[in-house]
Amino acid sequence: MMPLRTVVATRYVTPLREGGSLPAIVEADDQGLYVLKFRGAGQGVNALIAELVAGEVARALGLRVPEIVLIELDPALARTEPDPEIQHLIRASAGLNLALDYLPGSVAFDPLAERPSAELASAIVWFDAYVMNVDRTPRNTNMLMWHRQLWLIDHGAALYFHHHWDGSSERAQDAFAPIKDHVLLARAERLHDIDATSVARLAPDVITRIVDLIPDGWLADAGDAAARRRAYTQFLQQRLQAPRAFVEEAIRARSLHV
Repeated sequence: MMPLRTVVATRYVTPLREGGSLPAIVEADDQGLYVLKFRGAGQGVNALIAELVAGEVARALGLRVPEIVLIELDPALARTEPDPEIQHLIRASAGLNLALDYLPGSVAFDPLAERPSAELASAIVWFDAYVMNVDRTPRNTNMLMWHRQLWLIDHGAALYFHHHWDGSSERAQDAFAPIKDHVLLARAERLHDIDATSVARLAPDVITRIVDLIPDGWLADAGDAAARRRAYTQFLQQRLQAPRAFVEEAIRARSLHV
């Protein structure tokens, strides 16, 4: 697993007001366009940690996620913005933030028009149950179609337990009841089959390397960065131990759904 690239934001292009945390399209010093997630928004740095960890878990599972980068934000960019809310957000997010590669021409996934395979739907449902992602519903699918392929975005609401977390793994093997609202649940016919494959792809060293991508500064906000890193690693590894209640819950919810 390669380290995340770090780029520097050079121009604020436009806000994406459909996002609750007011993400934005920015240009960076590599001439690329990115969707920037601000550390000074709503849920703070925990949302960035969830975005990074869940996104890279999805990638390890073979799912499509735009490239995730770390992005340096200079508060001086706020000077050219007329909107006071955006000015405040930029200044509150000075330093290291997170961004995803912008997919030009992509369109929101329409569950009435697109029918992903049972294998792909099952893999996505399994992934979202594993990382406790509450935000993949018909109302807000957080998926894009780009070059006729399905891409996953916006995982800041995953790992929601860490907003009030003492660092223990007490809840690591909890079921995930919100999976009943997943937009792809009805098509997830192969959850049993996909389970073993998914667990094999998330070997302990893979989880360790993903958690190691989290910048120390983000973890230090909650105290001892090294201890926090170990806690994330332990939680994610223990969640994969059998029996996996989150898988059984997804299978049960689907049986009631179809």
